[in-house]
Amino acid sequence: MFGDQGYTRRIAEADSVAVIGLGRFGRSLALELMAGGTEVLGVDIRDDNVQSLNGQLTQVVRADPTKPEVLRQLSIDQFDRVVVAIGGNLEASILTSSALLAMGLPSIWAKADSAEHAVILEQLGVHHVVQPESDMGRKVAHLVRGAALDYIEIERGYAIVKSAPPERLWGIPLGKTGLRKEFGVTIAAFKKPGADWTNADAETVLGADDTILIVGPTRKAEGFAQLR
Repeated sequence: MFGDQGYTRRIAEADSVAVIGLGRFGRSLALELMAGGTEVLGVDIRDDNVQSLNGQLTQVVRADPTKPEVLRQLSIDQFDRVVVAIGGNLEASILTSSALLAMGLPSIWAKADSAEHAVILEQLGVHHVVQPESDMGRKVAHLVRGAALDYIEIERGYAIVKSAPPERLWGIPLGKTGLRKEFGVTIAAFKKPGADWTNADAETVLGADDTILIVGPTRKAEGFAQLR
């Protein structure tokens, strides 16, 4: 069931992540990590999830991650980064997270299916708790409400907003616009049509066809993106 334990240990020693739970979220995460050059050990108790990723991850194993002895046999305790992406089974998520915490792993991420689930994981001491559906819902709400082209919430109340520059900035060096004092935001980067993103500075001059990244408190950044 576990394959070559020495092989999993070698994966742990590389630039690697163990992803436990290979449902929709875990599968997407694991494949994106692989695409970015990160080695991935995938673990799931369901044979169909394992078989669907066979050959697409560095190694994929069918195993019960709620059992500490199984996690050790898989050398999970040798990984610096582990993601618990178990969905739909609160008990399995909690037991797995608890077992990983007992191993003293330095960076544990866990998916929560609800606010209550998130609270339990945080109380356990999980280092990073994510709520994909809730987070995506907030992002879409911000995009629907305003003129933003994209939106990333750094943490509650602070965001990066992608937008077109308001007309009042066209043709004027940013250092002379007083936007930080007036609006409480910063333009961190800009993109000319057909060009790459470039860091903005006081000498940056924007045009109507440019795209900008606005950084600041969420309400202020969104409000600035809506200016025309």
